[in-house]
Amino acid sequence: MKLLLLIIMAYLLGSIQTGLWIGQHFYHVNLRKYGSGNTGTTNTFRILGFKAGITTLAIDILKGTLATLLPVLFGLGSVPPLLLGFFAVLGHTFPIFVKFKGGKAVATSAGVLLGYAPLYCLFLAVAFLIILYLFSMISLSSIIVSLLAVITVLIFPAMHFLLASYDILLIVIIMSLASLIIYRHKDNIDRIKKGQENLVPWGLNLSKQKKK
Repeated sequence: MKLLLLIIMAYLLGSIQTGLWIGQHFYHVNLRKYGSGNTGTTNTFRILGFKAGITTLAIDILKGTLATLLPVLFGLGSVPPLLLGFFAVLGHTFPIFVKFKGGKAVATSAGVLLGYAPLYCLFLAVAFLIILYLFSMISLSSIIVSLLAVITVLIFPAMHFLLASYDILLIVIIMSLASLIIYRHKDNIDRIKKGQENLVPWGLNLSKQKKK
């Protein structure tokens, strides 16, 4: 029963749509009607600007971290923290409050790793920034880092680098989150193939995307 209650709490926590709420209450803008129509960090940056975007990013990360730390906060060491983090990501992506149409799982997934394996999360964050600088695409950075996470969670424990030992639940959760992130970016993948993906005004844009 305690596990079920924490899972529900983690899901509801993840379901809070930060960008949508900020847009409606502070900017009188419904993010669903602008840009990609997504309520996550990227569209918030694009439509509402830096202040709203960075706030959304921070809170969406915090949702994943807080959900992962729920067992510690409630003194329930037997509850797997990664499981709760996973349900927070599901809440963020398929939120009950807004007809199960949420973000693309990236920021909240990062928050889960931040709460469980912070140095490993830092490694992936640095990789994300490098890829973003080279290609100027948040979507491509998210996809590549998701694949990198799958590869490194299988390799790093053998090297005793950042991950001390093999953790079956961590492997399963990372593979599941990576699959979810890539699936949620299917439209972005199509635009990348056509050379028409949205860019950030930073970096080298090595793939020479030209959005129509």
